[in-house]
Amino acid sequence: MPDCRMIVIIYGYNRSASGINIMLRTFLSSFKVSVFFLIPVAVLGLLCLMPGESLAHGVTEGDKGYIQEITGVNLIPFVYLGAKHMITGYDHLLFLFGVIFFLYRIKDIGLYVSLFAVGHSSTMLAGVYFDTSISGFLIDAIIGFSVVYKALDNLGAYRRWFYFQPNTKVATLVFGLFHGFGLATKIQEYELSADGLLPNLLAFNVGVETGQLLALGTILIVMGYWRRVSGFHRHAYTANVAMMLAGFLLIEFQLTGFFLSA
Repeated sequence: MPDCRMIVIIYGYNRSASGINIMLRTFLSSFKVSVFFLIPVAVLGLLCLMPGESLAHGVTEGDKGYIQEITGVNLIPFVYLGAKHMITGYDHLLFLFGVIFFLYRIKDIGLYVSLFAVGHSSTMLAGVYFDTSISGFLIDAIIGFSVVYKALDNLGAYRRWFYFQPNTKVATLVFGLFHGFGLATKIQEYELSADGLLPNLLAFNVGVETGQLLALGTILIVMGYWRRVSGFHRHAYTANVAMMLAGFLLIEFQLTGFFLSA
């Protein structure tokens, strides 16, 4: 006859082990949700802590000095500068993050990213080539507004407030045009030589698109993991609110810079 005390001990151990497994799974699930949820919040915190010069997202003195010293066609340096600018361009990446937030099919992602690329490529090239003079602060404020706009779109605010859904494709293209003017104002800070201007601009644009693809790949990997977490849709609301606040911060900093520089 089996020992009743042994049965009770084994039963209690199994219950405890089962409880620990449940607690462990719950903790890991919550941890994954927290990690992905904190991404936009971390961006918001970094924006608050960054100094004013960083928020201007301008040209570093080292890059500017190097470009001013060279003349003629220099494709590789400009490809590098274009990729660097896009990868470190938190304002561009925030908007891109918002654009693909609820896109699941590769076909749709490719369409929207292409519209954004066509928009910013055309105005970037035209703005620099024709030496268009626009305040970088105002353009960057509009770019901040594009982040706010897209976050509100993801939250369904326009249908709720105005009973109307703006065309998301047209909005992506139009804001892409403004992002391109933002790129143009940064390139003009290099004070480029007229010798080899067009090839260097095209190389810079290739770098921008390369950087955008690298950033997009990283964002898609992160989003792919996040979407598998059960709390994704629950936390998507708060993530977009955090993105909207980051956009408002960008607007505030850029407008402050504009009025202080006037």
